[in-house]
Amino acid sequence: MPITKTAKRALRVSGRKAAVNTTTRTKLEIALRKAKKTKTVKAISKAFSAIDRAAKKRLIHKNKAARIKSQLLL
Repeated sequence: MPITKTAKRALRVSGRKAAVNTTTRTKLEIALRKAKKTKTVKAISKAFSAIDRAAKKRLIHKNKAARIKSQLLL
């Protein structure tokens, strides 16, 4: 358990960030699954949006985002 005031604050912040990251990552995985399964324009567009959002938040590397997007188009 954190003892100092700043350590307690850091614990709270990291918990909030972890929750946001988890939801973003889950949305990304769901969008990718749907896009790979159906290959519709709408599904691929949503997947691209989720990929870009995850890359912007640095959940995934920008090169990985580009690689995933190019693989979806094949």
